[in-house]
Amino acid sequence: MITEPLAAQSQSQSQSQKRISTDIEKAYKKYNKMIYQVSFSYMKNKMDAEDTVEDTFVKLMKHGANFQSEEHEKAWLLRTAINLCKNNLKHWRRKFENIDDHENLHDENQFKENEILEAVIKLPDRYKAAIYLYYYEGYTTAEIAQILKKPHSSVRVHLHKAKKILKEVLTNEK
Repeated sequence: MITEPLAAQSQSQSQSQKRISTDIEKAYKKYNKMIYQVSFSYMKNKMDAEDTVEDTFVKLMKHGANFQSEEHEKAWLLRTAINLCKNNLKHWRRKFENIDDHENLHDENQFKENEILEAVIKLPDRYKAAIYLYYYEGYTTAEIAQILKKPHSSVRVHLHKAKKILKEVLTNEK
């Protein structure tokens, strides 16, 4: 008698894991490029950005798939990727690299699609996320404030200052 409930429970868990696996696969296909772009804008190199994308989806697997909506899932992934980038940038190993180790590497900045994206990548971190989320992902300032956990007015100020910097940079390049 004990084996019947265990078998049913095992089958239920197997179906649940398949569902979670397919949900994660769908999320990866849908959001991996966006997560890569955000990660690259912080990390400024392909390998670290790819590591961050991988770590973000590992966290998603550990977290489970209990999101209120697709927007909630997207916001969670963005926030997780940004936090992982910030943590990696603070890590002590990044501060003590030997420049000779990077002598023969190819240009890792091949991701840059155009001069505007290059200018966005060079923005200070506090402006970069707001600009990216607003212009590249189409979030409103209220949604960005919620994602970044900052006051709405701060997001608007960051957007204004970032636009001003971008305008100066882009007009000086031409």
